Amino acid sequence: MTVAAGPGFQTLGQPVAERMARGLIGRSDGPATILVHGPRGSGKTMFVDDLIAFALCEAADPASRPCNACSGCRQARARTHPDLLVASPERWREDRGAGDSIVAAARRWLAEAAGSPLVGRVRVVVIERADAANEQIQNALLKGLEEPADRQLFILVADDLYRLLPTIRSRAGLVRLATVSSDAIAEYLVEHESVTDEQARTLARLAGGRMGEALAFARDPNIIDWRRRTQHELVALLERGPAERMGAVRDLIDDRARMSRGDDPSEDGEPGVRAPTAVQRAAAAAIVDLWVDLARDLIVARSGAPDLATSEELVSDLASVARRIAPAQLAAAAAGLERARGAVAENVSPRLALEFAMLAWPRLAPAVA
Repeated sequence: MTVAAGPGFQTLGQPVAERMARGLIGRSDGPATILVHGPRGSGKTMFVDDLIAFALCEAADPASRPCNACSGCRQARARTHPDLLVASPERWREDRGAGDSIVAAARRWLAEAAGSPLVGRVRVVVIERADAANEQIQNALLKGLEEPADRQLFILVADDLYRLLPTIRSRAGLVRLATVSSDAIAEYLVEHESVTDEQARTLARLAGGRMGEALAFARDPNIIDWRRRTQHELVALLERGPAERMGAVRDLIDDRARMSRGDDPSEDGEPGVRAPTAVQRAAAAAIVDLWVDLARDLIVARSGAPDLATSEELVSDLASVARRIAPAQLAAAAAGLERARGAVAENVSPRLALEFAMLAWPRLAPAVA
C-alpha cells in the first residue's frame, strides 16, 4: 500500500517482510528467487512493486534503496523498466498462438526472459499468481530457477504457498505478508483515501487485516455492495434446496463478472452473452474467497464470538443463523469451500467449482421458537 513518496518501501504494516526481503536480495550469496506469499488481498502487488524498485534503484548506497526518485525507481514502479519482465499463467494463456498450449507459451516466454540485464545491475523476472500454474508449467519454471542467468532475480507471487512444487519452494527465499491491525488500516484510509473515521473502521473490519482488500473497498464502493448482496444470497441459500442452489451459481458468476467489466450491476446484460472464461474464472475466485470468509464467520459466531465475525457488518442476523447450523456441518462446509478454491486455481470450470461448493453448503435447522 503506497504511502508517502519519500525513500524506502512504500508498503504499510509489513516491517518483518521488508527486513527479510532486503536481507535476501542484498546478500551476495542470497537466493536468485524470492517467493512472496499471503492471502488474496493482503497487498502482495504493492509489496512486489517495492521489491522491484529496490532491485532496480540506481542509488549507490544499498541502504538508501529504493530512493523512489531515480529513473530506475520510477520505471520500476510504472513497470516499464527495460530490465523488468512480468508474466502470469493468465498472460501465457492469452499469448499462446494458434494450436499452441499454455505450457509451450510459458516455456517460450521463460526462454526469452533469460539473459543478463540491459541497463542495470540485475534483470528482474516477476511471475504473478505462480500458484495458479499447472505442474507442467511449474516444472518448466523450475529449470529457470535451477539455472538462472547471470544477475537474474526471480520474484514469484502466490496466494497459496503449498500449491507450488516443493522443489520450487526449496529454491526460493520465502517472504510472507502478515495481516495488519485494523487500527493501522483505518488510520491509513482516513489519511490517504478521504473516508470518514466511521467508514474507515468499517472497511478495516471487513478487510480482516488485508491491506490490499481495504484499499479496494475504499476506492470502489461497488465492491461492498456486491459483498453485501452476495453474502445475503448465500445465507438465503442455506434454506433452499439443491435445484435452487445450482440455479443460483450462474447468477452469482454473472453478477460478479458484470461488476468486473465495469457494467452496471443493476442491468441484466444482453441475453445469451456470457463473459469470457477468464472473467468467469476471476469472478468464481472472488466468490469463493467471500464464501470462505462467510463460512469462517459463521463458525466464529457459532462459537459465541459474533463480534469477531467481519461479516456481521453486512449480515445483521449472522449469529442467529449460525446457531441453526451444527458445528460439524460448518467444518465440512469450510473444507468443501477450500477444495472449491483449489479447483478454481487449478482451472476447473468456474461453474463446476461453485456447484461443488454448493454441495458442501449446509442446510439450516428449523428455527427454535
